[in-house]
Amino acid sequence: MRGADVSRDPCPWVILNDAGGAFAMGAIGGGTWHFIKGARNSPYGERFRGGLNSMRARGPIIGGNFAVWGGMFSTFDCVLKGIRQKEDPWNSIGSGAITGGLLAARGGWKAATVSAVFGGVLLALIEGVGIAMGRAFAQQPPVMAPPPASE
Repeated sequence: MRGADVSRDPCPWVILNDAGGAFAMGAIGGGTWHFIKGARNSPYGERFRGGLNSMRARGPIIGGNFAVWGGMFSTFDCVLKGIRQKEDPWNSIGSGAITGGLLAARGGWKAATVSAVFGGVLLALIEGVGIAMGRAFAQQPPVMAPPPASE
C-alpha cells in the first residue's frame, strides 16, 4: 500500500492495540474523574473512601466505553485502508463518522446521523490540526545562495 505508516503494527493487531490503549486512557481518566467526584460528594471524614468506591465502580465502565470506541474506530480505519488502498486523512474522517453513527444507531436515524456528522467533523478537525502542526514544525530546506555570476 502506497504511503503506509510502517511505524505501526499491521492492521489486525493495531485494532487490539488501539482498543487496549483506549481502555487504559478511559480507565485512568474516568477513574480520576470519578475519584474526585466521589470524594466531593462524600461526607467529611469519608472522602477518601468515597472517592475510591466511586473510582472502583465507574472507572472500568468508562474504560470499556473508550475501548469500544477505539476498537470500532480502528476496525473501520483498517477496513477503509483495505478498500481504498490508500492511507490518508479521509480514512480517519470516514472511520470517525461511521463509528459515531453506529454507536448512536440505537437512538434512531436522527441521532445516528447527528453523531456521524459530529464524529466526522471532530476527526476532520483533529486531522487538520495534525497536518497544520506537521507543516509548521517541519524542517525547512536550507536556503541556497545563487551561484556567483561568472564574467
